[in-house]
Amino acid sequence: MKIKLENSVSLYKAIELVSELVTEVRIKIDDFGLSITAIDPANVAMVHFRIPKSGFSQFESGKEILGVNLDSLKKILRRSSDSVVLEKKENFLEIEMQDRISRKFTLCLMEIEGEEKEMPSLEFSSRIEMNSSDFIDSIEDCAVVDDACSFIIKEGKFIIEARGLNSARSEFSGDEAKINAESCKSKYSLEYLQKFAKASKLSNKTILNFADDHPLRMDIRTDSMELSFLLAPRVETED
Repeated sequence: MKIKLENSVSLYKAIELVSELVTEVRIKIDDFGLSITAIDPANVAMVHFRIPKSGFSQFESGKEILGVNLDSLKKILRRSSDSVVLEKKENFLEIEMQDRISRKFTLCLMEIEGEEKEMPSLEFSSRIEMNSSDFIDSIEDCAVVDDACSFIIKEGKFIIEARGLNSARSEFSGDEAKINAESCKSKYSLEYLQKFAKASKLSNKTILNFADDHPLRMDIRTDSMELSFLLAPRVETED
């Protein structure tokens, strides 16, 4: 297995975001490209990251599963600002950085227990495409007043709202966001949404899919990669 990526910064940023949720992952390499699918230890959130085969300048690989510690990989990738070559050699991943000079690191691969994971296919009643900066600001506003916020579709508008002793509310019409949605409401943890919002900085647009008391799927797409998050709703029961 030997693959080359011209923009190592994009890979580093993605690995950094995935490491917000999990510490060890299986990196899957096959005919479709490189991908990571993982669930956080609390079983509340799921992340799927993919660089398609077309995103690599060199791609020589059959199907490979690389078990890695993300903190170790992140520290190595942080050292590169240009192209990077990943090559599997026995039980090691050799990482060559081709900047002004060529540098090499070796990362010991791990055996990671558990079944291979895939993002589930879910149906959503609402799809919102909005400016990433607006989404980030709305999440940060809500985090000031509570630890969870609601995504609401009401009268054709999309509302992000948090209510504790204090409240915060952002309201978007069809002029500020693309809203294809039915009336619904679902509540989500701001601890996770703040982590997801860091991914929104990679793209101008953030796509949100949700429904009544239903998981949230958030998608970020750039020219070189795709990053998706799934978050369980916070369902409050009455005593």
